[in-house]
Amino acid sequence: MEAIRFHATGIALAAESLPSPASGHAVVIAGLEIPSDSPFFLAVVGIHVLIALVCVAAGIVAMVSRKGGGRHSTFGTAYFWSLALVSLSATILSALRWAEDYHLFVLGALAFAAAVVARTAIRRRRRHWVRVHLTGMGLSYVLVLTAFYVDNGKNLPLWKELPPLAYWLLPATVGMPLIVHALLRHPLARR
Repeated sequence: MEAIRFHATGIALAAESLPSPASGHAVVIAGLEIPSDSPFFLAVVGIHVLIALVCVAAGIVAMVSRKGGGRHSTFGTAYFWSLALVSLSATILSALRWAEDYHLFVLGALAFAAAVVARTAIRRRRRHWVRVHLTGMGLSYVLVLTAFYVDNGKNLPLWKELPPLAYWLLPATVGMPLIVHALLRHPLARR
């Protein structure tokens, strides 16, 4: 990892090589290969995994709950904020291994951006807000699952038998028809 240090005059720049917080050897935990044994990297991965589990579970509960207030809103809010934290931890992990993981940063950023658009739509309630909300939240969930499978598919039963392109395409292949179905079914989205 390169660090840039400013000269006292602020004019000259010098680059020095620093050890990367993600350097080290790969380790296998619960059957998944973690690309670094760095304590910092492992701590961020541990936090990332726990928050991601909350994110995925909250997203499912929000999706299957009756729409309106109550459970849908509570779990939708939990999904949004856990997605924000997962995106942040994915940014940190990607920055530590940019050459290998920049695509995970892009997927995380897109997932969070889609959720922000969806959340903004429901708060402002402009024309077609239900369509924007459903599409944005659904797309954010598809992107979260895509990032998970792209990163971990090679280590998962059944998935490891699939070609890597499937990790990119299968979440959308399943998720997009479900989003369209929700758009066609929701009474406010049909208006």
